[in-house]
Amino acid sequence: MEIRKPNDSEYKNILSLSPQALLEGTLCEAKPSDEKVKQLIEPLLQKGSYYLIATEGDNLMGWILIGTSKDQFTEKIHGFIYELFVLEEFRGNGISKQLMEAGIEHLKQDGYSEVRLSVYAGNQAIKLYEKLGFKNRTITMSMNI
Repeated sequence: MEIRKPNDSEYKNILSLSPQALLEGTLCEAKPSDEKVKQLIEPLLQKGSYYLIATEGDNLMGWILIGTSKDQFTEKIHGFIYELFVLEEFRGNGISKQLMEAGIEHLKQDGYSEVRLSVYAGNQAIKLYEKLGFKNRTITMSMNI
């Protein structure tokens, strides 16, 4: 398996699969259109965020989208993991962990001393994030009325 930045055709493939990634990442709460995905991702890429992909041969196995973010209270800049996704047929092989480790290393090399991410409560990826050392920082709560 190789982890690297995608070429143009791989990038287009990621964009075509991103609605599914967002659907699963939000536990089926959000069902974004291709256009909505572009509206979410394009500004991140324009500000310097980038993908790392996991491939084997010509097979795209998964990706991580990393970049920067600013703490709304302290104004401190930190690394941020915006998206992590592994295609269903490749799950259970440790690819998510390898993508996370590669993404964290890239953010470290980019000069960040802290990495943050957001995840839906109940998402199975929380277990991986905790194993990697992530801790709860803020909790968003909701209530139907």
